[in-house]
Amino acid sequence: MLDWLAPQAGERILDLGCGDGALTERLVAAGAEVTGTDFSPDMVAGARARGLDARVLDGHALDYDAAFDAVFSNAALHWMTRPDAVIAGVARALRPGGRFVAEFGGQGNVAAIRTALSAVIERLTGRVDAPGDIWYFPSCAEHRGRLEAGGFAVDRIVLIPRPTPIPSDMAGWLETLAAPILTSVPEDLRARVRDEAAALLRPVLCDSDGNWTADYMRIRFEAHYAG
Repeated sequence: MLDWLAPQAGERILDLGCGDGALTERLVAAGAEVTGTDFSPDMVAGARARGLDARVLDGHALDYDAAFDAVFSNAALHWMTRPDAVIAGVARALRPGGRFVAEFGGQGNVAAIRTALSAVIERLTGRVDAPGDIWYFPSCAEHRGRLEAGGFAVDRIVLIPRPTPIPSDMAGWLETLAAPILTSVPEDLRARVRDEAAALLRPVLCDSDGNWTADYMRIRFEAHYAG
């Protein structure tokens, strides 16, 4: 990701969805002047604790005007379910010719996990719409089209399989990263949905030693704002 961005000393860079600032620090170390934004006050507090310039801001409502040479985002855009609004805000924030480099969940991301959750929720509640649209996981063709419609020239865009070890277990992953899905079902069913989904996933995503792996697919792109 950082190689694709190739941050230069003196550049102004916006880190969109900066989290606790771990990657933002590396941009600063390269000599760039970096502003981080995140929707989570706790994450922004963590970034500020590192001495970074960070602010709480909804990625759908960026309020910058030709302020940055580049916008960078890692593992955040899939939480922003109105991508056209995000792209429009990034375009406004960039200077002419500025670049947009990002990586996030793409088509097929956590497909097994989503299927297991859907199956359990449908069986227990009759709902057929879970997990709904809490994430944005586009194909390369879809996201390229959105970027181009927003005034960007796409230099490269790829879909990357990235099976990722889970530090704890699947129940913990579901509690944290699928929380919006769990909270969409009645409270008395949430633990059951979590546990039954994890049980369905065990033969697919857990090895004989009890180590879990999430079935991540990432989309990565580099684009320039053409205006």
